[in-house]
Amino acid sequence: MLYLQLFLSFFKIGLFGFGGGLAILSLIQMEVEKYGWMSQQEFVDIVAVSQVTPGPIGINCATYVGYTATGSVWGSLLTTFAIVLPSLIIMLSICKAYFWLGKRFKGNPYFEQTLRMLRFTVLGLIASAALMLIKPVNFIDSVSWVIFGAVCFFTVLPQIHKNKVTEFLSHPILLIVLAGAAGFLIYR
Repeated sequence: MLYLQLFLSFFKIGLFGFGGGLAILSLIQMEVEKYGWMSQQEFVDIVAVSQVTPGPIGINCATYVGYTATGSVWGSLLTTFAIVLPSLIIMLSICKAYFWLGKRFKGNPYFEQTLRMLRFTVLGLIASAALMLIKPVNFIDSVSWVIFGAVCFFTVLPQIHKNKVTEFLSHPILLIVLAGAAGFLIYR
């Protein structure tokens, strides 16, 4: 019965917990208190440990709650699986729908235009994240700005002019390696 409670609770948290790890801690705490899986002090300790261990805090917390509640690795595996399962189902469903729609509406100008607009939307989201990282502490001098500008240019280039060369030059791994090598050679 304990394993079923853990699975259902963390599946529900994974399904309705929007906003990431810190946002779902209150949901996890409600479930922990509801079923009495651990004391309040144990939960606070688990949250502290979850923050310093690598990985998403919500998943780490779920893993520790599962282990503490059951005293076994199986409990931690179950809660980790349960909190991730809703996201996995949703993403697989979206991918399946995307591929089905892609086949069904191939050549449809409205569908193609929608996909083009989504590319720019994603580009805008990435640019927004990049703008949040533009702080004086991240840029030592004007050369670091030039490297940043070059990476931005080659990232956007395939959207402007599409061919094999621009696709190769805009490959993310290549850009990371080249920017890292330039930084190493210039600032060592």
